[in-house]
Amino acid sequence: MRGLDIARVRCFFSFAFRGILYPCALVHWFERIGNDPDEGTGMWRVEPQVDDHGSRYTSVIHVDTILRAAHLIPVYGHDFIPREIKFYHSYDLFRAYYVNKFADHHAFTIAY
Repeated sequence: MRGLDIARVRCFFSFAFRGILYPCALVHWFERIGNDPDEGTGMWRVEPQVDDHGSRYTSVIHVDTILRAAHLIPVYGHDFIPREIKFYHSYDLFRAYYVNKFADHHAFTIAY
């Protein structure tokens, strides 16, 4: 993915220190699965990055380090998805995601 990483923004905030305002984001990180894109789809696969206790890796980053939004598609598997699952649960329920290079022209040219 050309040295780019995937993170989920949990919140935006800012703080001032010595008269300088720092706009930041709290993020959860994803890590690549494998060294190459998926053979069948041509898209990279990522999974939530967790520590030895199963907690998500979390960081505070400066908003200037965010390049653009990434469109993630869950790797659904073979089972049906329960009807009570809402769209806002999707990044917490699946084990892996495709980084959708077909979302738009810019996503394709930047990441591939």
